[in-house]
This record gives sequence, structure tokens and C-alpha cells, in this order.
Amino acid sequence: MKISKAVITAAGREQRMLPLHMLVDRDGEQKSAFRVIIEEALAAGVEEIGVVICPGDREAYAKAAGSHAGRLKFVEQNQPRGYGHALTCARPLVDNEPFLHLISDHLYISADSRRCAQQLVEAATAENCAVCAVQATRENMLPLYGTVGGRRVPKSSNLYLVETVREKPTPTQAEQELIVPGLRAGHYLCFFGMHVLNGTVLDILERQLRDAPANQSIQLSSALAELATRERYLAIEISGQRFNMGVKYGLLLAQMALALSGADRAEVLEQIAQLLIAREKSAA
Repeated sequence: MKISKAVITAAGREQRMLPLHMLVDRDGEQKSAFRVIIEEALAAGVEEIGVVICPGDREAYAKAAGSHAGRLKFVEQNQPRGYGHALTCARPLVDNEPFLHLISDHLYISADSRRCAQQLVEAATAENCAVCAVQATRENMLPLYGTVGGRRVPKSSNLYLVETVREKPTPTQAEQELIVPGLRAGHYLCFFGMHVLNGTVLDILERQLRDAPANQSIQLSSALAELATRERYLAIEISGQRFNMGVKYGLLLAQMALALSGADRAEVLEQIAQLLIAREKSAA
């Protein structure tokens, strides 16, 4: 399996402006969150990137991509029919080839010498199947993420055979259906915000769209749940962290994570310490 294409979904009505915010990356350079995400994909060896956007957003996203704009192919999601529908809009760009998929409201910080997307792509290439990136996540965060259940692949420390997928499960549902042996109590394998997908997933999504009422949204998780019943589908626990920019203080935390993992870490820590000291003095 060779993965040379990526799809970034950026058409969510509530999150579509998040990737356009400016941040300071780990190298100390100011750039948009969207550009940081593009560079995550390029570091994984991707050559072509499709971006699914809302109608009218092309110019803003091309500008936010900076010097990478020439690598992008834009496609508009003309109907707001959900995350799964957005992916099907990109089918003309990827056809039936496997592709890396990233969502545009997450940033990723690797704890490995390889970027997070590179870890995922290498696993999918080696295993020759669809693979989702996951992170062990506390039970109280379940309302924010899709979650998988399954079992560890023999002789592997971070690969799991996916048997069940649920979108934003309740704690009770997770306890009944999504316990993964070997994880800490109260933790579940939740989506990391990136996947390697294939033509089978797009086939399932397109069928779901045809069968659903015209105004019904289609989600990726339901297609992945069906995929798990049809063919080998894995999850890899990424060595790193995801940062959801769409939650309260999400952009702030993403910026802090970038700063603390970069070349200016000592300077940033010093400034944080000074702020805390000044606050303690003012509160005294």
C-alpha cells in the first residue's frame, strides 16, 4: 500500500474558521493552524492534498496555506450533510486509492522522532489495511470523540484489531461495548483526528447517503463500524497528543503545546512562571 494523497475536511459550519487562526509553530514561525496541519500531512510523505471546504471559503484557505497553496485541490461541500458526506465529496480526488485523512480542527504533537501522521501512515502501509489513530482518553471526554473497541494485535504494543466503533458513546455504553483489555481503568481508545481510509469506506458512506433521508447527516463512525464487520481494520495508539481547537480554551492549549514542544520552550516556561508569580502577588 502506498499512500500519496491526503484529504483535510474543513467544511464543518461551526469549526470552519478555526484552521484560519494564526499560531506560532514549534520552529518559532507564525503560521495558520491550517498550514501546520498541511505540514503534518506532508511530513508523512503525502504528495497531493484535497481540502473539503464550505462554498466561498477557497480564497481564505488558499491564503492560510501560504507557500503550500499550490499543492492543494479544493472541493466544496454544497450541502451540510455531515462529516461522512464531506469525505465523499473528495472521492474524485482520491478515487479508490488509500488516503490519509486529517480533520482541520485538531493539532498534533508527537512524542516520537516521527510526526503523528507519519506513525499512522507507516502502520497502514505495513499492515495493508485501513487504520485509525487513537489515544487513550479519560471517560469524561467521551462526549467529544468517536471511540473504538477491540483487542490488541498479538506481539504488538500499540496496534488493535477494531471490532466496534461508536460515535460519542455514553459512559454506560462504553463500559458495556468498548472496554479494551490492557488500558487503564476509566480510559478508552478515542479517535485522534486522523485516519488512513480506503475505497471500501467511501463505498459504505455513499450507500448510506443514498439510503438516508435527504436532510439527514452522515457520520464517519457509522461507516467505520460497518467496515470493522467486513474487513481487517486496525487502530494504532499514537505516541503523541491531539489538541482539539474546537473546545473551550482549545486554541490556547494547542498554542501552549506547540510552544512547549519547540525551540523556545525555556523562554515560554520563564514567561509562564512570571505570569503566575505576578498573579500570586496581585491576589495576596
